[in-house]
Amino acid sequence: MKKINFSTELKKLRPFNFIILLVAGCINAFGVTIFLAPVNLYDSGVSGTSILLSQITPEYLSLSFFLLLLNVPIFLFGLKKQGITFTIYSLFTVLVYSICSWLITDVLPVDVSMASPLAGEDLLLCALFGGIISGVGSGLTIRSGGAIDGIDVLAVTFAKKAGLTVGTFVMIYNVILYIICGFIIESWILPLYSIVAYSAGLKTVDFIVEGFDRSKSVMIITDKADDISHALIEAFGCGTTKIAATGGYSNADKTVIYFVVNRFQIARMRNIVLNIDSKAYVTVSDVADVMRSSD
Repeated sequence: MKKINFSTELKKLRPFNFIILLVAGCINAFGVTIFLAPVNLYDSGVSGTSILLSQITPEYLSLSFFLLLLNVPIFLFGLKKQGITFTIYSLFTVLVYSICSWLITDVLPVDVSMASPLAGEDLLLCALFGGIISGVGSGLTIRSGGAIDGIDVLAVTFAKKAGLTVGTFVMIYNVILYIICGFIIESWILPLYSIVAYSAGLKTVDFIVEGFDRSKSVMIITDKADDISHALIEAFGCGTTKIAATGGYSNADKTVIYFVVNRFQIARMRNIVLNIDSKAYVTVSDVADVMRSSD
């Protein structure tokens, strides 16, 4: 097994990332302690498990205690698979999340014992805003190279062995968690609203990680590749890639043009292509991220 070069890995740590992770941990703590926990709603993953344990154990075993108790061993367990940089970023964020949760619930003059200070006992508002705000914190953490919840590490480690995708593993964990919560509190209202919070958080993470204006990849199969490529470059001011191909049925030589646009440019792109070649075959797909070399 390849040994980890600690000195090399530590050089990859970036001070700016720690600033973002500091903000992310504070945001996540705010969403959970101000909106979710006060009305007994449950976050997803290890965070949701920590909320449940803090509710059914003595008061001195707080949410922040369980966040550290459960998350730290999981991230250390995943050190070899995830790498030192990821582990340090994640542990730092969990530490910030735990400290901020403790400050809000036990130190600051904020009463979160009976209801949300901002949304009262309105479960829908608490679920939506708690999910969205904690989703922002989770998304910022992922963008900065870490994770705020150990369930991600468990999913990456065990999902493949169980014949599941990472997303399916996380979903199954959360479904089981909410079912257990329902049996323990003898009510299904709060677990159901927790699913609303989980869905809002999941969608928010997608927006933060992938961007609100997700790019689209376009593949154009045409006999007039040069004309279409030139027109697209002129119209959008960016390059295209031409790929040689052969028709599977006709065995004729074709050219595939690969092009990336945003969703507002699709209609214009389609008009340009079809005006030049009405028989062109065009496919449009979502792109999770676009990275360009700085060279």
